[in-house]
Amino acid sequence: MNVLIVRPDGIGDVILSLPVATQLRRLIPDVRIGFLTSPVVGPLLDQHPDVDEVRSIRLTDPLMELRHAFLHGVDVAVFLKPFRRVMWAAWLARVPIRIATGYRWYSLLANRRIYEHRSEFSKHESEYNVEMLRGLGLNPQKVQPPTLFMTEHERAIGASFWEDLPGPRVVIHPGGFSARRWRPEYYRDLALESAQAGYGVILTGSESEKKQFEANAPLPTPIPAQIMNCMGQLSLRHLMAVIGSAHAVVSGATGPAHIAAALGIPTVSLFDPRRNNLPVRWKPLGTGIVLRPDVPTCDKCIGEACSYWDCLDRLTVSKVMAATRQVIDTASTLVIHHV
Repeated sequence: MNVLIVRPDGIGDVILSLPVATQLRRLIPDVRIGFLTSPVVGPLLDQHPDVDEVRSIRLTDPLMELRHAFLHGVDVAVFLKPFRRVMWAAWLARVPIRIATGYRWYSLLANRRIYEHRSEFSKHESEYNVEMLRGLGLNPQKVQPPTLFMTEHERAIGASFWEDLPGPRVVIHPGGFSARRWRPEYYRDLALESAQAGYGVILTGSESEKKQFEANAPLPTPIPAQIMNCMGQLSLRHLMAVIGSAHAVVSGATGPAHIAAALGIPTVSLFDPRRNNLPVRWKPLGTGIVLRPDVPTCDKCIGEACSYWDCLDRLTVSKVMAATRQVIDTASTLVIHHV
């Protein structure tokens, strides 16, 4: 059986889909497991023993290109998130078994439907994902935290980034600049305070995030020797390698937190109070601390009209620094399993 797991969106989304592949491998002898994801996220799955093939699409691709992604022997498509055009493409490709949620009008494009409201936020995303295996008549098992894999060469590259920095080693990822994210200047001040505490710090993020960060929170000149700014410089695999040699990762509720958890690295994750970002559904599945402001949960961000517009600003640099110390001190008493 050739099964294609469809999740063409973010880093964290794909990592939390890996338990589906792992359980398929255990439950179906001789299954061939593929992932359909974005070309940016695809390299994340290199070296994974439960992934036999990675196919790539962009959600903006023409419908016929999307259809092509479902050809060449795909027996089953499991839509962990129901993107309408992608489901339409699988229908056009005549994939024999198409599994998706049953609660969208375009669920008619699937021929095996799972009726479960993810909007209730009663379980973790990884648990919702493995429930989709019921479309194959399987009984999902308890979710084991996802794991990512690197070669020894990649690990050596990751370690080389830290050679001139002291330890403990902390990755700070000030990415994701939507309206409700921790302020760039708070991330900067956290990096400076970490350096003063004797930690080695590497800043990570995309090129666009680097520009926004440097425009809003420029580092002093010269940059302290304990800090290395790698924003805009790392491929996804290099980001994994850098994280894999760290002692802690501090970020928002975003991909690098899930990468760290899947590599056995402790995390400090900053979650905003929106209901669709609840930690019960989206927290990293590893060792760490989730910080969330003590304000009411909201259905969506309404901007400055909200009485709690300063929600994430209530997480002070000193509070995040204390959490970082805590996860590092706790991890030093544990044996972290590196894969």
